[in-house]
Amino acid sequence: MVSLSDAEVEIYHRDGLVVPSQGLEPETVVLLAKALEDLLTRNPDADRNIIICPHLTGYGPLAVDGDPVWLEIAKRPDILAVVSKIMGPDVILWGTTIFGKPAGTGQVIPWHQDAPHWPIEPRATTSVWIALDRCTPENGCLRYIPGTHGGEVRHIDINDTAEGKDAAVRLILDPAAVDETRARDVLLEPGEMAILDTWLVHGSNPNRSPNRRAAFVLRFMPASSYFDHVNGDEAARLAGAITDYNSRPLYLMRGENTGGNDLRVGHDGIV
Repeated sequence: MVSLSDAEVEIYHRDGLVVPSQGLEPETVVLLAKALEDLLTRNPDADRNIIICPHLTGYGPLAVDGDPVWLEIAKRPDILAVVSKIMGPDVILWGTTIFGKPAGTGQVIPWHQDAPHWPIEPRATTSVWIALDRCTPENGCLRYIPGTHGGEVRHIDINDTAEGKDAAVRLILDPAAVDETRARDVLLEPGEMAILDTWLVHGSNPNRSPNRRAAFVLRFMPASSYFDHVNGDEAARLAGAITDYNSRPLYLMRGENTGGNDLRVGHDGIV
């Protein structure tokens, strides 16, 4: 059972990221490994580096054939209890992502902050980053710079840099604003997870190993924040993202929708 101690909550608020001492149980790790293989089989043309919203079917421009097993992970009471400890009792799930990082690929995730890419105000998202494979420096594990979640850092367009052709995101941090000497690797076994703040500076190196580095990420926001469906696609375009925020369904997982979010969008009129 996933849990988060008071001391671990303090680490999250201090550093912007914490790895809970308890992760998913082995049987769930096996379940998700099979679910990922099934997902890739059903979607042979999907980008193996990133699959947006695998918990949905036919969503957005990529029209992924998803599986509700991914949504069931987000609904777990222990995960929601951990998220509530960080952001309070009112919790909305607004997205999920699978990062594949296949073996031997040169794709890099440059230093960036998530918050500027998303149509959410106030920008208070917490991500639960669950390892599906063993994550090591050799296969491009998640990296972060502790304590950099205090606000927005200066950004530049990746197209203006030499690494632009191999990067997975467009809006990145100005290298002059990042102190890489303070960077930490997040080493995880399958089923272990990292919980990170939306403003945290993070990224990853290319996978130069023969081993895949897949992860499943849950995106939660406090229900007091507002998800802007109307202008969401413009935010995605500016960030170079391929998604469809205008039709993104939100799920109230706990508490009350105090931010006035539209919980009907993407649900065929059913809240």
